[in-house]
Order: sequence, then structure tokens, then C-alpha cells
Amino acid sequence: MNLLDQAIGYISPELGYKREAYRRALEESRNYDAAGYDRINANWRVFNESAEMTDRYGRDTVRARARDLERNSDIMNAVLGAYKRNVYGGGYRLRANSGKDDINNIIEKMWKIWCKKQNCDVTGTQNFSALMRMAIQRKKVDGGIIFLKRYTTGGFIPFKLQALEVDELDLTAATPKDQKNKVVGGIEYNAYNRPVGYFFNQYSIDGMTMAEPVYIDAKDVIFLFTKTRPSQIREMSDMTPTITRIRDANEFMRAVAVKERILACFSVFVEKALPVAGITPGRGVGGDGAATDKYDGKTLTPGMIHYLNQGDKAQAVVPTGQATDATAYIKQEVRLVGAGQGLSYETTSRDMSESNYSSARQGLIEDDLTYGEDKDLLVEVMDEIYETFVISLVLADKIKVNDFWEKKESYLEHSWIQAPKRWIDPVKEANANKTALNTGQKTWANLASENGRDWKEQIDEMAEIMAYGQEKGIDMGGVMFGNNGKTNTNANTGAKEAGGNSGESK
Repeated sequence: MNLLDQAIGYISPELGYKREAYRRALEESRNYDAAGYDRINANWRVFNESAEMTDRYGRDTVRARARDLERNSDIMNAVLGAYKRNVYGGGYRLRANSGKDDINNIIEKMWKIWCKKQNCDVTGTQNFSALMRMAIQRKKVDGGIIFLKRYTTGGFIPFKLQALEVDELDLTAATPKDQKNKVVGGIEYNAYNRPVGYFFNQYSIDGMTMAEPVYIDAKDVIFLFTKTRPSQIREMSDMTPTITRIRDANEFMRAVAVKERILACFSVFVEKALPVAGITPGRGVGGDGAATDKYDGKTLTPGMIHYLNQGDKAQAVVPTGQATDATAYIKQEVRLVGAGQGLSYETTSRDMSESNYSSARQGLIEDDLTYGEDKDLLVEVMDEIYETFVISLVLADKIKVNDFWEKKESYLEHSWIQAPKRWIDPVKEANANKTALNTGQKTWANLASENGRDWKEQIDEMAEIMAYGQEKGIDMGGVMFGNNGKTNTNANTGAKEAGGNSGESK
């Protein structure tokens, strides 16, 4: 209220009140409805805080609840399974691109050896694929996972990975190694909020006692988590938006299951018309000799016969509504859980009864876009691990490259080829791929990568098979080009041109 309004309100309170009422009405008409505090939004009080302030006080509780659902909820595990199957799936194949074929072959061969559990894991219990699948699950449930680069003996090369949970960050750490920095959530940051070191608690094998916390430089730490705000510096469970809905579905199904179990019980209650002296089945004797019976903690069981106290009558309590609406309710909940995680209903529920080829294919396309975000993050982790692996090969003298340090970036070049997925209709997919090749929308490299293959290896393999079929006079299909540049549409034709009959070749 400005000075003029105050003066008018002092002289004429009624006029001052009207001026204020009209001003508020005018302001509300210009503002957003979503920002109003009318009757509908009266209890919706929110505040703007940094991401760390928003997450700090709920992070541990949300993580604990997500882990509880991971242990006990089938819907939760349906989401986790979908991500593990599609983000990592059958694994990634390494293709080294150092520019030297002999070096590439050695690196790829040694990578396969290193990926065994005794070589890549400090605990010797998980191979590389198992570590990556665990990373995907922990990221969804806990919000993130931490890998430490450990340089130890006893492996193929002195480089292994140690997986840690985010709980092991020392939240009590407050003193940075560099006084110019700050420590938040167990992580030391510089002036640009870039991590420079991590403080970790050390637990005994039983997980109870703790030794002195250790400090690890950021260069030896790989922290996998999703960052959604510029001010976010630590993880938050990816399942946060859907945790309450998953629990609601679980509690609803538990209530329905209890009700149905009660309704399925056939029981008999026997009411005594006259008291009977002594001990009778189902009845006890009190201190004064009177027959007594209590119902505390009693439950219904199939085929149960129970005696009632004299004068008591059994009355059935039949809840209504849950069983009838259970299917529709759970479908809607699963659909919303999937939507909250960017997945289709079919992927989350594995229920294909309401889908056809077109809708299922569209759902797969949308789901792949969702998985793509986590794939990018996972590939970054694998890239860093691979680069450290190659450097360790050089330092361990497993490969001899004189100019490695001068051309390090070239020797570290590589790509990942993900194992292919099976499609709903292979014929339609094959025809679509053929059209894409003929129109230039895709290349052999694209198709080979989608099928989990290296395009050069695939062409070499095709050429070898067709040449062998040509030698034996068997039509292997495909297209062959002769030395004169003419196209032979099948292997038999090529064999006849080369040797004069189907059993000879040059």
C-alpha cells in the first residue's frame, strides 16, 4: 500500500478498503492461475530453493523407501527390469579405432580378458557386464552409484573397479583439503562446483563398525547419477516421482488379497444354548470354574470349527468394491507408473492384450528414446573405464606403442556396439531396412550396429561364405561382383563363369 492509499484509508476506511479490493482483483486477473492462492490452491505452499537444499533432507528417506519397494514390489521390479534389459541388455561390444589393425585386435582381445570377474572387480565376484547392470539398477533405485579406480596386483593388469553405494559418502566431512574449496554431502568442490575429491566412510565386513574416513581424488572416482538442475550436486532416486503410487498399488492389492482370502474361508461357528460344566472343545475354564473363551487375535482359517461364548453370535463383515475394481485400478496405476518413468504400459506391465503391431512399435520407439538418456550416461562411464584400461595396458607393457603419449587421443578412439533386440515382425523390419538402404536413409554401418555387428566384419564374413558357396557350386544368395565389374546375381552363375561348370572354380 502506497502513501496515497494510506492517506485515503486514514480519512475514509471504506474507500481505502474498496481501492485495495479492486487493486487485488486487477492483479489476480493479470497473473497466472497457477500462482494464485484461491480456494483450490490454498494449501499449495511451495518455495524456491537450490537443488541441494531441496534434496538434502529427503534424499536418504526416499532412497530407503525405494530400496524397500525394490525388495517387495513386483511393479518396482518390472520398471527396473525394463531398464536393465534395454539400457545394457545383452551387453556392448568394443570396437577399437586406433588406426592400426594389429593394435586394435590386441586391445579388443585383452578387453575381453579384462572383463572377466577376476580381472575387473576388486572383489572378484562380478564381471564387467554384471557391474554395468548393477549400476543401472542402483542408479534407478538409489539415484546413483560410485566406481573407484583401484590399482592393485593379482589381475590381468593392475587396474580394477570398486563399486560403492552412495551411502558410503561421509556426510560429516566438513574440512576441505584445499581451504579455497567447500565440502557438501561428503564431496569437496572448487569455486565452480566441480568435484575435486570425495570423502568415504570405511565399514568392516559386517557393515557395522567404521574406520577412519578416506579421501579419494576425483580423477579416480566415477560418479554415475542424473543431473536435472544446474544447482544439483548429488544424486536423487530416479524413482522418486512414482514411489508413492507404487506403494499405493501394493497396499491396495494387499487389502484385496486379505479380503479374498477371508471370503474363501469356509468356517463353522457353534453357539451353545446352555452352559456346559467342565472343559469342552474350544472353551477354557476360568479361575472360578466358569467356562470362558476369548477372541483376542483370532483369525479365520479354512475348515475352522469354533465355539462361541454363550450368548455370542457370529456376524459376517463383507467389504465391497475392491475386488470388482481391482483390475481396472491396478491397470491405471501401472500405466501412470510407466508414464512417470517414461515407459509405455506394455513395457511396464508386460501385458500385450490391448496392443497391435503399430501401437507396440510406436511404444518401443518412445521407450528407446527414454532409454537413450541412461545409455548416454552409461556409455560415458564405459568410455572412462576403457580409456583407463588402455593406459594401464601401456603402463603394464601389455602393448608396445612407442608414440602412445604423443598420439594418445588417437589410440584411445573406440566405439561401442550394443547387442541387438529382436523385433515384433522380422519381415516388416527387413523390408524397412532394405528400403532404407536403397534410399540412403541407412548405411551398412547403421544396420550392422543395430544388429550388434561390426560392418566390416559382417561384409568379410559374407564374402567368405559366398566365395565358399561359389567354390562348392551352392547358391548362397546375395550379390557377387566379378573382376570385370559385372554383377552376378547368384553364386552358381559366378561358378559357371569361373570354371565352366558348377563343380569347378578358378
